[in-house]
Amino acid sequence: MSKPLISILTPFKNTSAFIPECICSIIQQTYEHWELLIVDDHSSDNSYDIVNKFAQEDARVKLFKNSGSGIIDALRIAFEKSSGTYITRMDSDDIMRPEKLDFMLNDLQKYGRKHIALGLVKYFSDSGIGDGYAKYESWLNKLSTEGANYSEIYKECVIPSPCWMVHREDLIACEAFYPNRYPEDYDLTFRFYKNNIRCIPSRKLLHYWRDYSTRASRTDSNYAENHFLELKLHYFLDLNHEASRPLVIWGAGQKGKTIAKLLQKNKISFIWICDNPKKIGKHIYDVELYNFEHLKALKNPQSIITVANSKEQKIIKSYFKSIAMQPMEDYFFFC
Repeated sequence: MSKPLISILTPFKNTSAFIPECICSIIQQTYEHWELLIVDDHSSDNSYDIVNKFAQEDARVKLFKNSGSGIIDALRIAFEKSSGTYITRMDSDDIMRPEKLDFMLNDLQKYGRKHIALGLVKYFSDSGIGDGYAKYESWLNKLSTEGANYSEIYKECVIPSPCWMVHREDLIACEAFYPNRYPEDYDLTFRFYKNNIRCIPSRKLLHYWRDYSTRASRTDSNYAENHFLELKLHYFLDLNHEASRPLVIWGAGQKGKTIAKLLQKNKISFIWICDNPKKIGKHIYDVELYNFEHLKALKNPQSIITVANSKEQKIIKSYFKSIAMQPMEDYFFFC
């Protein structure tokens, strides 16, 4: 029986220092029936020449130039040129474990359509990994180990952009890379969630995620915090918000204020609560702030939590538990 083709979609821009190691990690995969659709997004270094040499030596490496601009356009081109039954992404500065494609394909063949294969990830950097990235890695891997990624989807992107694989038809059903919304990986994750593409639990480290000062997620304005909040609220209103229930914002820091302004822009009323005595009773954007105990006076509310402090989050979770409210139904952490 012939082996199914896996299409690997990889945009690149000015990653000449890392792209040889990336492509070599693909060529060294234990599963060999793949094609790499790799798209140059207007590089100004010699990345294109490096990739072109690989393409001349291995017909599975198929090199294109982005006729548009940016990662979304590059991904669209890669997907349109692909032929694989299964689709995965790869970042041009990262490294695959040799068995990555094998493991993900085996999971998808075992579980079937309407599933997404995942793997554990590990950050690495010449300058060391900061505490924030280390916590994100640990949090993300815990979710992936349990296949519970969507349970905290409003906190952060719960499916790492270069470490997933789906059936081609499932990606098409989720609109692939056609919506023009950034951050594009987080947007696609929400569309997997919306279309009930179930996460396959994984305990296998499959991907090394490189961090460095000029990577796009650090420097590109499309990955700024305000874009994340706008995206979260867009999908919350589409998928989880129940208009018949009172909507509550918990927290009046910068994130809380941003959410408040976005809700007002969408003409959606809300109640605002916090535990800062200096703000309780005051008005921000013409909305009065109440003590968190005010929540008990509301009939069947839904709450958006914008409090980032981990200790405070535990207290808030305990409070919701004490009043029999459930996560992802009654309350949602947006931080």
